[in-house]
Amino acid sequence: MSQFNMADLFGKVQDMQAKMQELQEQLSDLIVEAEAGGGMVKVKANGKKEIVGLVIDRDLVDPQDKEMLEDLVIAAVNKALTKAEDASKEKMQELTRGLMPGGFPGGIPGLNL
Repeated sequence: MSQFNMADLFGKVQDMQAKMQELQEQLSDLIVEAEAGGGMVKVKANGKKEIVGLVIDRDLVDPQDKEMLEDLVIAAVNKALTKAEDASKEKMQELTRGLMPGGFPGGIPGLNL
């Protein structure tokens, strides 16, 4: 590989590192919302797959049926995390587009966002 190609490759790696840092900041700010039980349980998650909000409708709180509430919370959390993962993957595809020939089909090996 010629000196020029190595320098070009090194520059692309540096660009990617800077964009990865920017992506991490964007993922913290990216918020998705999911709900279960017809909107009685709402969960917000960020692009880093952290739960940042939970709202439970007062009418749903019944000490005699806590299992239903637990099931709805689990369902809403799982939906929110799936949405967060999908949004993260989309951001990653935007990041890698144009950095390397063909981007990174299937993502970057070993990088789980």
